[in-house]
Amino acid sequence: MPKLYSSFEILRVLQKHGFFHISQNGSHIKYRKPGNPTLTVIVPADKKQIPMGTFHSILKQSALSKEDFEK
Repeated sequence: MPKLYSSFEILRVLQKHGFFHISQNGSHIKYRKPGNPTLTVIVPADKKQIPMGTFHSILKQSALSKEDFEK
């Protein structure tokens, strides 16, 4: 079974790769990384386990790889 990450772990990796907090609307946090193109990632807040489909969506939005989260 694949490892499921928490919201805290995902946000920590995003911040490590240059993303910063923009806003929060309810239970979703928006992070952004300036550049060309500007990347915007929406992460569910305060979740102990992010479902694998949601995690893959976060990977796609952030242009990061699964290996970036395994370090």
